[in-house]
Amino acid sequence: MPEARVIPLRPEDDESPGPPSSADWDEQLAGALEFLRGRLTGDYDTDEFGFDADLTDHVLLPALRPLFSRWFRVETQGLDNVPDTGGALVVANHSGTIPVDALMATVALHDEHPASRRLRLLGADLVFQLPVLGSMARKMGTTLACNEDAERLLGAGELVGVFPEGFKGVGKPFSERYTLQRFGRGGFVTAALRTGSPIVPCAIVGAEEIYPMIGNAKTVARLLGLPYFPITPTFPLLGLLGAVPLPSKWFIAFGEPIETASYGPAAADDPMVVFNLTDQVRETIQHSLYRLLLERRSVFS
Repeated sequence: MPEARVIPLRPEDDESPGPPSSADWDEQLAGALEFLRGRLTGDYDTDEFGFDADLTDHVLLPALRPLFSRWFRVETQGLDNVPDTGGALVVANHSGTIPVDALMATVALHDEHPASRRLRLLGADLVFQLPVLGSMARKMGTTLACNEDAERLLGAGELVGVFPEGFKGVGKPFSERYTLQRFGRGGFVTAALRTGSPIVPCAIVGAEEIYPMIGNAKTVARLLGLPYFPITPTFPLLGLLGAVPLPSKWFIAFGEPIETASYGPAAADDPMVVFNLTDQVRETIQHSLYRLLLERRSVFS
């Protein structure tokens, strides 16, 4: 038998990341100083909705990335179904007691889509009434969940994210996990029809388990002006520690886009067209959820 040869590994073959070089540190430090200079001098821009790209890229997205990659270990599918350019409406299921799913979808599209697309979320009125969080939502690109804002963003070529279940989805009991709630009156469909934008169904698995909602303190919710006050296995029993989300395994899958341009803008006023498209999107997401649940080995892996 011939003697096996040992081929030495060339430096360029070793793909394992090494420690950051001094040049990397210098670049990061320069970027941080430039960011601080801009904040102190007011040398940064926001759009008409309050979106602050500078703050989002340097503070908000970096704060979310450890949750995305290490805590929830998010895996994405079907990113090629999201167009590289132009307006499109991403429609997803909503869950998790606290809407972390919207934030993880934002990170997925910015960091893993080939075109690094920004997801402009549509939020409920309550989001903007919360101190600090409401302001941060605006700066991250979230705007009011109304047809006028959705159409303006889509018409400007933005990628818009909507969660039609609203509080019915994010605040549903754990016993109803991964069962889609009603999609309202299909307002998101009319916005897509009027602008001729494709609708991209999105299924998110993993968010249901981060805060399993086993009860709802309705009296407390009414006193605080909230749609619900969750009781989970860890909250409020463990206090602030109970606010730490469980490290469930996540999948985010983007389905094939549903085109709307062929219907024409006038179809937005046809109740049957709106109903049929709404139902099609809902059924597509529900089937995708079932598929992803079968692919997931367990809640935490």
